[in-house]
Amino acid sequence: MEKMINKTRLSLIQGDITRQETDAIVNAANSSLMGGGGVDGAIHRAGGPAILENCKKIVAQRGPLPAGQAVITTGGNLKARHVIHTVGPIWHGGKRGEPETLAGAYRECLKLAVENSLKSLSFPSISTGAYGYPLDQAARTALGTVIDFLKEDTSLEEVHFVLFNSQVLDAYSNVLEELQP
Repeated sequence: MEKMINKTRLSLIQGDITRQETDAIVNAANSSLMGGGGVDGAIHRAGGPAILENCKKIVAQRGPLPAGQAVITTGGNLKARHVIHTVGPIWHGGKRGEPETLAGAYRECLKLAVENSLKSLSFPSISTGAYGYPLDQAARTALGTVIDFLKEDTSLEEVHFVLFNSQVLDAYSNVLEELQP
């Protein structure tokens, strides 16, 4: 599924984010930035040791990355030149600022992409795996935040949501159709 938002092509695809050829891919990281399970582990494995070395330097300089913030590293062995690492919120029922934190994570990734003159970016579904964020609510926050950003900033040419399976793709597709008929 694809929509034009201002001058940016927003697309939803089912696939493996580590194989994307966009300027950057987004890593749903943990605050240590040292790799882990899910998409985080897959990106570190596919990208090789250069990503971990960059992450170690960042953590040494600034400490663990708080939820809702983002940093950029090399893409290492990936087709993407960069990885933007962000930490999404752990779901606690939605009463601890999770929607605002998740929106912040997406916004910070988009800002970093623009600041680094990137033209294309691929997102996973942040916080919906081990962090337990309900898929439909996460899709609504993710797409709403990205669409709002793209309505204001025209420097990105492509933003992809690379979704792991058909269930996640369907959830995002339904929300996108509702937000941008």
